[in-house]
Amino acid sequence: MSRPVRLLAVVAIAAGLIALAVALTGGDERARRPATASPPPADFIGLIPPGLASLNSGELARALDDAKRLHAGLVRQTFDWSVIEPRPRHYDFAQYDALMEAAAPRGIRVLPVLFNPPGFHSSGPPRPSPRGTFPPRRPADMGAFAAVVARRYGPGGSFWRAHPGLPADPIRSWQVWNEPSLPVYWPTGPSPRAYARLLAATARAIRAVDPRAAIVSAGIPQSRIGVPFGRYVEGLYRAGAQSSFDVLAIHPYARDAAGVVAAIAQARRIMDRHGDHSPIWVTEVGWASAGPASDFTVGPRGQADRVRTTLLALGAQRRRLNLRGLVYFGLRDSPVYAGGRDFWGLHTGLQTVAGRTKPAFAAFENSASRVLGRYARPSR
Repeated sequence: MSRPVRLLAVVAIAAGLIALAVALTGGDERARRPATASPPPADFIGLIPPGLASLNSGELARALDDAKRLHAGLVRQTFDWSVIEPRPRHYDFAQYDALMEAAAPRGIRVLPVLFNPPGFHSSGPPRPSPRGTFPPRRPADMGAFAAVVARRYGPGGSFWRAHPGLPADPIRSWQVWNEPSLPVYWPTGPSPRAYARLLAATARAIRAVDPRAAIVSAGIPQSRIGVPFGRYVEGLYRAGAQSSFDVLAIHPYARDAAGVVAAIAQARRIMDRHGDHSPIWVTEVGWASAGPASDFTVGPRGQADRVRTTLLALGAQRRRLNLRGLVYFGLRDSPVYAGGRDFWGLHTGLQTVAGRTKPAFAAFENSASRVLGRYARPSR
């Protein structure tokens, strides 16, 4: 598509969002009616609370209660392979058992991100590297790990059998890796073909345990520091990855809601060209209220405005875009990592590090309620 045509498309999308905002905030009553009576899934809106699996019981309960207050039906959480398998074929599920025990009674589903192999399975150095998170040496090893986790937390899994008093809500969707188009998450050199091999091996292993499981691709970001989004996704199709995933995940970070919608529409066009009508899942998006200057550092009010307009826009355009869900990054700000430095991604929370709510918290709560309430989705 030529640059002028792309520009016209973005302008049209922005105009549509403006019209949508008018309808949602008090325009003609007919415009405010949902286009369809079909409700979104209970976990359409999700959150990423930082370090969820490593919180103590009180912190975990507070984080999940906050997620519930915000109408999030899902939390996205890294299932750290190096933590679960500290030694070959020795598994420690304590952190993740605690998460599942806390989430199930609250009716909050968990989307695991299978990630970060232990040193003895890594293609990188045996210890964590400043270069980033290396993929495993052998894709089949990640498949074996995924099967172990699926046998524990999937339908009829050992975790549920050991906790008969919990409302059973097994994990049915599994996300494989995170942002492999960025060098920090694929330091051997981002390669759609290499990731497609990892995805295929992991998908086969999970489907052998649960044939009805949904395999979610790694979230592919809109970013200038890795392989461009369109090129990477096209590479996945050329590598034959389409048969390995049921949902394409993307991270459409953009300056505003119009940019988010444009990025999702781009993904939809690529998928349609390949005859793939699978859903899209936005498994990360967010804006910083403070921190170093960046395209995504927009101040407290700017953050609140973008949260509101994005949730309402994606809720209204869910069917047109075939959108599986939206996960916001994140619930709370994070401190600077040990040995790291400040950047915008540490300030995208709806709460401060100390837990104080930002204007975006109320914007999220209200908008999520309207998205779900507009479709009359009963709570479970």
